[in-house]
Amino acid sequence: MTEPKRPRVLALANQKGGVGKTTTAINLGTALAAIKERVLIVDLDPQGNASTGLGIERKNRARSTYDVLMGEAKLADIVLETAVPRLHIAPSTMDLSGLELEVAKERDRSYRLRNAILSLPDASSPEGFDYVLVDCPPSLNLLTINAMAAADSILVPLQCEFFALEGLSQLLRTVEQVKANLNSKLTIHGVVLTMYDARNNLSDQVVADVKQFMGAKVYETIIPRNVRVSEAPSYGKPVLLYDFKCSGSQAYLKLASEVVQRERNLAA
Repeated sequence: MTEPKRPRVLALANQKGGVGKTTTAINLGTALAAIKERVLIVDLDPQGNASTGLGIERKNRARSTYDVLMGEAKLADIVLETAVPRLHIAPSTMDLSGLELEVAKERDRSYRLRNAILSLPDASSPEGFDYVLVDCPPSLNLLTINAMAAADSILVPLQCEFFALEGLSQLLRTVEQVKANLNSKLTIHGVVLTMYDARNNLSDQVVADVKQFMGAKVYETIIPRNVRVSEAPSYGKPVLLYDFKCSGSQAYLKLASEVVQRERNLAA
């Protein structure tokens, strides 16, 4: 018998808010879909911004990742299509914010997302996915722990700002704890620098510092600060649909190619 082909699971994590995590989840997912990968975004943030940014209105989220993590629905049953071909989303609702209290005493509380992803159709089947991108909340809570326990790798969006490295150190410590206790195969896929402003000397200093600290783990692609990227979510669209030619869209396409290339190098 052939081994089942599993999707590659990447968790987008950073406990700091406002670093471009959800923006990266939406636009990296769109860019991967544009290069013919089948992508599922799992919205694990109670704020549900990834769902909103892909045009999924709150009234259309009858079932969400909350139902999946509570064991009341299968992940495949809550998946919705988006306006982007080959890109789907498992939406979230505010109910997720109470999950930690509700499952605190359950023995499998850290593995609920992993078990849900394992129940997805085989990646080689027509309804399967090549990539699952998990958009984590901006905190190192049980939801983020679930994402890390389920993931093959962590993708870290990092804003080009003064305290960037401070937050990164804390995140790396959490990754090591998860690796030691919950998911021994977990790796850092890469660090993507976001909101880069070429007019600002600080941005260049942050890029240099992060590259010195993380070395080859830092993606070559840097996401620029771009008005079109900021505007797109209010229209319920990824920036690649909103303005394909802008610098932000082109950067996310380059990032998608880089992610796929790293995946191929890992598989080689």
